Parts: sequence; C-alpha cells; structure tokens
Amino acid sequence: MAKYVASIDQGTTSTRCMIFDEGGTVIAADQREHEQIFPKPGWVEHNPDEIWQRTQGVIQGALQKANLRVADLVAAGITNQRETTVVWNKRTGKPVYNAVVWQDTRTAQLVDRLAGEGGQDRFRSKVGLPLATYFSGPKIRWILDKVNGVREQAEAGEIIFGNIDTFVAWWLTGGPDGGVHITDVSNASRTMLMNLETLDWDDEILEIMGVPWAMLPQIRSSSEIYAECRGVLAGVPLAGILGDQQAATVGQACYETGEAKNTYGTGNFMLINTGRKLVQSQSGLLTTPCYKFGANDVVWALEGSIAVTGSLVQWLSDNLGIIRSAPEVEELALRVRDNGGMYIVPAFSGLFAPYWRSDARGVMVGLTRYINKSHIARAALEATAYQTREVVDAMEQDSGVALKALKVDGGMVYNDTLMQFQADMLGVPVVRPKVAETTALGAAYAAGLATGYWQNTDEMRANWGVDKTWEPRMSADERESLYAGWKKAVTRTFDWIEGESDTSSAPSAS
Repeated sequence: MAKYVASIDQGTTSTRCMIFDEGGTVIAADQREHEQIFPKPGWVEHNPDEIWQRTQGVIQGALQKANLRVADLVAAGITNQRETTVVWNKRTGKPVYNAVVWQDTRTAQLVDRLAGEGGQDRFRSKVGLPLATYFSGPKIRWILDKVNGVREQAEAGEIIFGNIDTFVAWWLTGGPDGGVHITDVSNASRTMLMNLETLDWDDEILEIMGVPWAMLPQIRSSSEIYAECRGVLAGVPLAGILGDQQAATVGQACYETGEAKNTYGTGNFMLINTGRKLVQSQSGLLTTPCYKFGANDVVWALEGSIAVTGSLVQWLSDNLGIIRSAPEVEELALRVRDNGGMYIVPAFSGLFAPYWRSDARGVMVGLTRYINKSHIARAALEATAYQTREVVDAMEQDSGVALKALKVDGGMVYNDTLMQFQADMLGVPVVRPKVAETTALGAAYAAGLATGYWQNTDEMRANWGVDKTWEPRMSADERESLYAGWKKAVTRTFDWIEGESDTSSAPSAS
C-alpha cells in the first residue's frame, strides 16, 4: 500500500496542509486563512489559538480530500512563518498575548537602544543578523516587559516561548500533556539569540536582551524524529521542522554551494547555499543555517529578506480597493505599457535587506496627472522585481559569484508580467519548477529523510523539474535606467520615523 508524507505550512496569511507522494507530487491540499490584526500603525498580530484551530482543520481537510487515513502517513513535517513570536502558559496552553508577527515594528525603540550601545551589528558576529525589529528576541522582550506578570512566570519556567513552529509542534505532540518544546536550527537562528558557532542559546545575548533561558525551546536538527503526534495526527512521527524560506530552499533542491532560490510570498526571501562555510555578509544580507539533516553538519546560506511584496498587492485590494483580488493586479497592469514614471517603495515595516532601515516608510513618487490606477498596479508589481535586484546585487558582492539563473516559487510566480519583468531586471533567466509551492515540499523532504521515506538528497533532486522559464528581453540601457529611478525612489523613504511609541494596554498574564 502507498504511503505519504504530510507537510503543515503555517504561513503569514494562511495555514495549509499538503500531502506528498514519493515523487514529490501533491496528492491533496487544504488551506485556510486567519485574521490579520493591526491594533496600531506598524503593529501586526495573529491569534495563536486561531492558528492552532486552522492547523487541525487543514490536516483533516487534506486527508479527507485524498481519501486517506492517518495510518497512511509515514511522517509529518512543519514549515512556518519565521520570527513571529508566541509566548504561552505551558500548563494551560493559553497564550499570554497575541502572536507578534515578523512584520511588526513596535520594538523599534528597544532596537535603537540596543544599537546605541554597540551599533546595528552589535551581535552580528555571533548571530549573523543586524539589530532589527524583524527578529524574535526583541519581540519576546516586549511581551515580558508589557504584559503584567509574564516575566516572573517566565523566570519560574511556567511561561514558554516559541516561533510558530514550536507552538504547532508542542500542540501536535500533546500540548499541556507532554508536548515537546523544541525548535530547529533554522528557526532558532531567527531569534537573534542563537550562537551560530555553538548552535545553542547565547548566555551573553540572553542577559542583554533580558530573556530567561527557562522559557526557550530545545534546539534540534531540521530532520529527525522528535516525537509521535497525538490528536489529529495520532501515531505519526513528527520528523521535520524548517523555517519557511529554508524549507523552500530544500524544496527547490538547492543542495550545492552557489545554488539560489527566491520565494515570492507576503514578502520575498532569497537564499543562496554557501555550503559548510559560514559566510558573514558585508552587504546587508543575513547569515543563516539553511538546513541541518540529522547528525550531519549544518549547511549555511546567505539570505536577502524583503518585507513587502505580495502584501503590497493585498494592500491594493484591502486598503485601496482598486482591485478585488490579487490575480486582478496583472490584468490591470497590462492596460498600460509602463509605469508612467512612478515608483512605489512599500516600506510599510521599514526596509529590510540590504538597508535595514526601521525609520523608513512607504512612498509613491513620480506622480503626475497622467498616472492612473493601472500605473499604480504596474508599479506595485515592479517594486517586487526591483527589490529582488537589490538583493541579487548584494549576494553577488558577498559571494563573488554572478547569478546565472534564478529559481522561483511562491504564489506570485504565476504572474507572467511580474516574472518577465523580473527576468528583464536581472538580465538572467527566471525558472519556475513543476511544484511551485516548494515550502511545503521542503518540510516534507525533511520529515521523509528522517524516516527513510527518501534516502538522500539525490532522490529529492530527481523530483525537481522545470515548468516554465522566462528569458530577459529588455536592453541593458533600459534596465539600468529604470533601476536608477528605483534607487532614487528608495532614498525618499529614509528618516521618516524619528521615534515610535511602544506603549500598550496589554492585558495581565493569566
């Protein structure tokens, strides 16, 4: 009888369960959105209880669609939105506060204070990251400081922390009744609290950040049997955990040094495999574990993180109402030949790679009476390609290797207009694989490797195939002229925020 692997993909806007066969083919999938909560400008939250409910629902939905039983699964893996921070009571499972999402900027003042005592790169040599609101450590500190009673309970070991992978894994394996409190190296590296050399929590940074060790999960590899699931996946080994962008890199079969992928989702995230070599970026990129399979050495990556790409299209729909749904943006953009001289720089959460400017905010520039909503739609798509070009430039500077082609995945890769413009802006082919939702596939691979469903990366690479390729068509002169306009537009976003309040009416811990 055929057996399958389940992958739980808990993303920024939705949760999905996908079931894969040995060839990496999707057998069934179920997906459900969750609420985006915006209490104040710059604040972004999720309801952790809602996420757990959605997780259970999509697992059941995918099994039903495939007409499978839980016994037909040999393993389950988790991939997740990284940096999104949950703190909860380990006796009851009740969160002490909403999940503080990776896009959230409420910790700007704390980050500035920490940087004032050693610069933005104060911890970079240890953790591979600049000080930024993006990462989990400052978010944990905010919850400890702002929610009454939480710090005392955390120091006593009653309150625990996790990124979303940890929260979901804890519930899947029993929750208050023996659930394992774990994370993998890829997610731990996004807290700003893990030492890259030791692959464990760093005592000095914990003390500076004010985070008690007692609340932190155990750091494990990305591919091993952690525990058997209970509840909706009762008896299935939980055997793989990867942060979403590392999972996409695994799903894209980027197993050799120099191979790169770019994921087009809520934000964009480009990773290049640097092999067993830990490379510290000089160009605004992040140094991060790509994956660690069992007892094998860590494979490292450089990452370029872009906060707002797909969510800019969602903003056109939800906030401006110029489109009704995301797919309409391409139809609208195709009504005009170009952007009409305008640019949108969507620094809604500041600017991530390669700038790391939390003081930046979004702008539309180059507006004239000629501009209409079609130009705005085109400029929104082009913003994704320009931001990716900036990350590619930084990667080439750090690695010394020129990009020959770009593997792409995520929801936006079905937008032909964007993908063609991306190829034009990079001057190299853009390649979409047959399975474009490689994030879920990567988590399935990690779980399947740990249980022997796949024997090695060669078997996984054999599953990868090309679906479509876009070749560059734009002249070099036009490319560089447009890009120069973008770089000029980016400078208009700087220094907008001169100080942000992080006061809150957070409730007392229960």
